[in-house]
Amino acid sequence: MSIADQRFRSLDAVRPVVLLEDPAPETEGDPLAALLGDPTVSEIMVNGPRRIFVRRGGRTEAAAVRFVDAAHLRRVIDDLLARAGRRVDEANPVVDARLPDGTRLNAVVPPIAVDGAMLTIRKKCAATYGIDELIANGTMRRAIAYFLAACVRGRLDVVLSGGSGVGKTTTLNVLAQFFPTDERIVTIEEVAELRLPQQHVLRLESRPEAVAGPAEVTVRDLVRIAHRMRPDRIVVGELRDGAALDLLQAMSTGHDGTLTTINADSPAEAMHRLETMALLAGPRYPALAIRAELASAVDLVVHQARMRDGTHRVTQVTEVVGMAGDDVRLQDLFVFDYGAGEDEHGRLRGGLVYTGLRPHFLDRLTAAGIAVPYGLFGFPVGSA
Repeated sequence: MSIADQRFRSLDAVRPVVLLEDPAPETEGDPLAALLGDPTVSEIMVNGPRRIFVRRGGRTEAAAVRFVDAAHLRRVIDDLLARAGRRVDEANPVVDARLPDGTRLNAVVPPIAVDGAMLTIRKKCAATYGIDELIANGTMRRAIAYFLAACVRGRLDVVLSGGSGVGKTTTLNVLAQFFPTDERIVTIEEVAELRLPQQHVLRLESRPEAVAGPAEVTVRDLVRIAHRMRPDRIVVGELRDGAALDLLQAMSTGHDGTLTTINADSPAEAMHRLETMALLAGPRYPALAIRAELASAVDLVVHQARMRDGTHRVTQVTEVVGMAGDDVRLQDLFVFDYGAGEDEHGRLRGGLVYTGLRPHFLDRLTAAGIAVPYGLFGFPVGSA
């Protein structure tokens, strides 16, 4: 067999899959009801009346239900949105909503949705996650979890980065549980999901713009409001826009110990996105000034990713050191070991490994009386 024939034969393994007609039966009433009640389903994705997918155990699979027709799908969407006090139509074809139980909905209808109405549902996790649950499901190992807990108690400003749906909010909620119980905590979210055990928690939720009705209240508005509420800690569920500039200024003016998340593919990309959002919010500021404020405000970036085995793992813990010339300087403290292979179930064996670089903030934590698992770093306190 020629080399060319071998190459073409190897392409057979990566040819696109042709989906056959869904054999699932049409379901009268609400075909999503059973999926919403199924604890193994974390997300429901409706790509039209005959294409419904779910995520179970970190993997996407076709659901065994479908709608009768497009009109049936629209009725179910309208019923779900009515429970959240929202509506969708041609004038307002995109809507984000939250059900009373914390389930999040995103609906898109024509004319924006070319092939008909689409619906994405992200269910609220029924379990209350703590640090032990994150360790048990493999998100991070115990020593790393204790190290991050020490960083939170030591009032480092931490950014959680990663793609959509990788568990950033869950990890954020767990880390925020390490805030001292006597501190005043303000949480800011587009859709309120965080559930903190502390008693002194003030929860703020943004309000979208409506054609007729109350005025829009953005996350950026809420960050500004939070400054006047005398918070000890500020937690922003996700940074998407000009709120980045106001949060960076808060971090740099006494509101240390802040936690937030951002969609990014790496810690370096997270810094670039923060800079871009801050520049868009304050175009009168020079880019170098924004970069310098970013370098002084953020202490640590914790990056989380969805792995090929379907699990969500922390893959990088990166320190923001400061400026190196005109650029923000980063150094990886821990990186995921992809070379550790897989177990008999196809699950990745790897975890975070120490890079050998000493964190600059260790002495700061020690001065604050925060116990740090120094064995992670292989040297005693104060050594080079």
